[in-house]
Amino acid sequence: MNISFNSVTPVHAERVYHKSIEEYIIAPIRPYAYVIGKVLAAVLRGLISSAIIIALSYAFGAHFTITPLFLLVLILNCAIFAEIGFAAAMFLSTYEQMGQVNTYILLPMSFLCGTFFSTKALPDALRIFIECLPLTHTSYLLRGIGSGAEVSLWSVGILLIYLVVVFVIGGQAFIKLRN
Repeated sequence: MNISFNSVTPVHAERVYHKSIEEYIIAPIRPYAYVIGKVLAAVLRGLISSAIIIALSYAFGAHFTITPLFLLVLILNCAIFAEIGFAAAMFLSTYEQMGQVNTYILLPMSFLCGTFFSTKALPDALRIFIECLPLTHTSYLLRGIGSGAEVSLWSVGILLIYLVVVFVIGGQAFIKLRN
């Protein structure tokens, strides 16, 4: 999540400080090709860090199963948070605001979304909100798939919806820069 998000945040500096994003805006490429390129680069970085974490987990004695669905969920998670980073880079106006997204959104999400403890312990109103977030579905899916438990494909559907919606939001914001 963090690696994918932070790998796209230099787009913010290209847009606000360096003004180099104008080169991409006037280049003869489709706007969504630029978005896809930035997102895929961040996904690759996220997958590399995930592979390191998985290797360390096995080295320290963890036992879990990696299936094609496990890898799909991992890729979806990296893509969603890369897209969130791209969208944030399109909308936020200062570097400090990008840091605040990390501090006030991603950091709490990493603790509250079932990564380290069950969301069942949260108060109902907070739990309902937290269970709508993409990291919650990723956590449930990866934990369930890795342990061989039955998982809800509903969560995969929710991740796919996030993938499409955030992609469109970021792409539309980039297109508005062109106009």
